[in-house]
Amino acid sequence: MEGAMSGLKSMSAERKMVQERAVSGEEPPPQYILEESHRPIDDPPPTSPVPVVHLGHSDETAEIKAALQSWGMFQVIDHGLSSSFLDEIRDITRTFFKLPMEEKQKYSNIIDGEFKHEGYGNDNITAEGQILDWNDRLYLSVQPEDERKLELWPVNPSSFRDVLHEYTIKTTKLINYILKVVAKSLELDKDFFSSHLGDKSRLNARFNYYPSCSRPDLVFGLKPHSDATLITVILPDKDVEGLQVMKDGKWFKVTTSPHALLLNIGDQMEIMSNGIFKSPVHRVVTNPDNERISVAMLCSNELEKEIGPADDLVNEMRPRLYKSFKMKDYLEVFVQRFFQGKRAIDWAKF
Repeated sequence: MEGAMSGLKSMSAERKMVQERAVSGEEPPPQYILEESHRPIDDPPPTSPVPVVHLGHSDETAEIKAALQSWGMFQVIDHGLSSSFLDEIRDITRTFFKLPMEEKQKYSNIIDGEFKHEGYGNDNITAEGQILDWNDRLYLSVQPEDERKLELWPVNPSSFRDVLHEYTIKTTKLINYILKVVAKSLELDKDFFSSHLGDKSRLNARFNYYPSCSRPDLVFGLKPHSDATLITVILPDKDVEGLQVMKDGKWFKVTTSPHALLLNIGDQMEIMSNGIFKSPVHRVVTNPDNERISVAMLCSNELEKEIGPADDLVNEMRPRLYKSFKMKDYLEVFVQRFFQGKRAIDWAKF
């Protein structure tokens, strides 16, 4: 086993970035190609009418509850972030991924041959025969602020750090507002989720780069999964689609307004709501002609925090559906199952 793991470490260390493969015109090599039964269908799925929620309106609570019960996600336009600022975030994302490879590798998530969660890179190889996703990413912890690893925060483009810091402040404010409304929709104390998160809650930024792919019928940009988060805020590409969500056993193509933010709940919310809200399974498909970017802000409980269904949502009519456990234990299971194409939420159920 130790020898096998050493081999896996070296495979991760010697991996080639997906962007390099796309630029050189490579077709996807075997480690990216899905089994035939798992491949994206030839005919594109129908477009999903992901609901638009109007924040600050008298019916925002009902709108959010209906959206989460039907889709597990919704889009927000009146989020308080200017369209020019959202474009600036997209610009720094594209600029970073267009840097020379040696510049990006200064922030590599491979250190001394070992995979680290934070930094620039792509999939960690954890098992022989693992199917990889057709994307590269930059993954950074942004909250708590005193735990930031600034050596992994790019200095090129020069505005990157300031823009990300400002975006962190603004998305944190938006998340706190949304969580109060979600708690109200469940008839919980409005501070239930915020107080549970506490001062050491985690917010991570994931900058995604999906290169064009000559065989989009064979690969995923990001394999089907639900998020491990409490809630996720996504800034999608303004021009190129790719995100799809499963509803009632069918895939739907997600389209958003150009300056909308897309919010989806994660497994933590499903567990804490005792299954009233379901964490949506989603995936990203590739494009044969165009690259695509997105930025996800992932909000989670701190690692030592115990999560489980809210006591007020457990009764005779709705028995307890999920176990209680420490967040770090759930994340360990989540990572293992994600790379296997399985859901961790099934582990959490009684």
